[in-house]
Amino acid sequence: MIDIRQMRYFVALAETLHFGRAAERLHISQPPLSRQIAALEKELGVRLLERGSRRATLTHAGRRFLEDARAVLAAYDQACRNARLADLGELGELSVGFMMHAAYTVVPRLTRRFVDKHPLVRIELREAVPSLLADAVLAGRFDAVITFDPGPMRGVAAHRLHEERLCLALNPGHRLAGKAAVGPEDLAGEPLIAAPAEAVPTLHDAIVRYFRSGGIEPSVRLEAQLQQTVVSLVAEGLGIALVPASMSRIGYPDVVFRELEDAPSVAHVVAWRPANLNPALRPFLAEAGVPGM
Repeated sequence: MIDIRQMRYFVALAETLHFGRAAERLHISQPPLSRQIAALEKELGVRLLERGSRRATLTHAGRRFLEDARAVLAAYDQACRNARLADLGELGELSVGFMMHAAYTVVPRLTRRFVDKHPLVRIELREAVPSLLADAVLAGRFDAVITFDPGPMRGVAAHRLHEERLCLALNPGHRLAGKAAVGPEDLAGEPLIAAPAEAVPTLHDAIVRYFRSGGIEPSVRLEAQLQQTVVSLVAEGLGIALVPASMSRIGYPDVVFRELEDAPSVAHVVAWRPANLNPALRPFLAEAGVPGM
């Protein structure tokens, strides 16, 4: 069987056309080189070189074999480099799920840092509803997810990335639109548009706690899973909404955003399975600031 070493020996000899100089380049003595070239020719069943007293010359078959041998060695060397890079998490693929809010907070910056430092890793970003993300990472559909804090989950670790305050979304004609800041007592009796608890439990709980801090219960008129839909319904004057402040960056028409007094906040976390063996996950978590990565 032809091996990589024989190919390297042949290429060195073909480039120098001198057994002594080729042996010197390869840091071996001349007899082993001669034996390996002879063994290579025997295995191939063709003569690759014509030996002269001073120099060797390539045969037609030798010139063709040199071209192919260089390509094989380049591919072999690249395969070795790729294996080492993959083991270090510097080459491969990484799937990251994220909620829409994170697209306006941590995802762009984190992705930029990771791509700049790990350009050979192909990262796939997919948006999903927060309630689905933690289960998806547990099931292995994502290597990591960026979502609201799901709370303790067996088999899933999480690290806090960002705290986002809530604000009030209103139609411009609403009675509260003229106020710079709104307190919970101002919201009494206002029809609320919100995502259902099962879709975004962390956000839902923060909204309910805020209303109750003013001694009132929220009056939910409409529920919609997606925050874009919630804000679109606010634009139609169908109610008010407490939404993460990142929603104000999107520039919705017919919607104004006002600060909340003592505004509650919701945490964005990166979550992953510690049992995940994808080598590219560790450097991604390191860029996210997870200790020990």
